[in-house]
Amino acid sequence: MQKIVMYSDGGSRGNPGPAALGVYIETLDKAFGEYLGTKTNNEAEYAAIVAGLKKIKSLIGKEKAKQTAVECRMDSELAMKQLNHVYKIENERLQPLFFQVWNLMLDFSSVEFVHVRRELNTRADAEANRAMDEAAKSDTGKLFS
Repeated sequence: MQKIVMYSDGGSRGNPGPAALGVYIETLDKAFGEYLGTKTNNEAEYAAIVAGLKKIKSLIGKEKAKQTAVECRMDSELAMKQLNHVYKIENERLQPLFFQVWNLMLDFSSVEFVHVRRELNTRADAEANRAMDEAAKSDTGKLFS
C-alpha cells in the first residue's frame, strides 16, 4: 500500500477577509495555491484539505486511491481535532466542508489527520500566501507549480 503525505494550510487576511489555500503533496512533489475570495481562516483550512484530497485522487487515479493511505498534516489544531472527532463542529459554515472531507476520505484506503507546528508547514503556507498576493495583483486566482 502506498502512503502519501500532504501538507495543507489556509489563511485569511482578516477574519473573514481575502483568503486562500495552500497544499504541498510531499510524496508526489506537487504544490499549489488557490485564492478563495472572502472566507474565514477556518473555512480556508478546510478548503485546503478538500482541495488536497481531490488533487491527490486526480493525480493517482481512482483505482490507485483506493489502495492509498493519506496522511494530512496541518497546523490548524482546530481542524485536526474536529476531523478526528475530538471537538464538535458548531460553526454552521464549517459543517458542509467537514462533510466534503469525510466523503473524500471514502476514496482512499485511509486518511489520517495530524497536527504539525507552523514551522513544519512552510511550503503549504507559502502557497496560500502566494495565491493571496497574486490575487491582490490580478484576478487569476488559481496558481499551480
